Amino acid sequence: MRKIILLLILIIGFTSCKSSKRVVTKKSKTTTTKRPAAPTTVSSKEIKNIIDYAKTFEGTRYKYGGTTKRGMDCSGLVVTAFKKEHIVLPRTTADLSKRGEWIDVKDVQEGDLLFFATKKNSRKVNHVGIVTKTRPGHVEFIHSTTSRGVITSKLSERYWYLAYVQARRML
Repeated sequence: MRKIILLLILIIGFTSCKSSKRVVTKKSKTTTTKRPAAPTTVSSKEIKNIIDYAKTFEGTRYKYGGTTKRGMDCSGLVVTAFKKEHIVLPRTTADLSKRGEWIDVKDVQEGDLLFFATKKNSRKVNHVGIVTKTRPGHVEFIHSTTSRGVITSKLSERYWYLAYVQARRML
């Protein structure tokens, strides 16, 4: 009798782990991009449109989970700007930081995403921005900050330079 109860407990334990794993798998499948992540599939016009649309939100206040002119967070800005060109991306910064192609910061181009860890004593990504301008040694990006809303910043600013974690190409 004890063996049967132990066996039932083990079966229940394994099936509950299995079901939670399925939920994560389904979630990641629903957040894939509609386009292949290859630089040649998107024109420079589409990249310009993404950046220009993101710039229309400059001055918009920060709102956690927001994706409109009434308020938006950093990943909301990215998702909304790319969605304008029919490119669907994951909604959270953490999910975005795992998608696309990792690129060296020296090779970033307009439309690439920059990821940052802004929490003290942590290198866990929690902030994202879209590269708007590049030239050797100079990168500008648009993002939504909790203090100033949607703004354009330079990667060379001390705060962002120290918080920088990685760059990724989604297109």
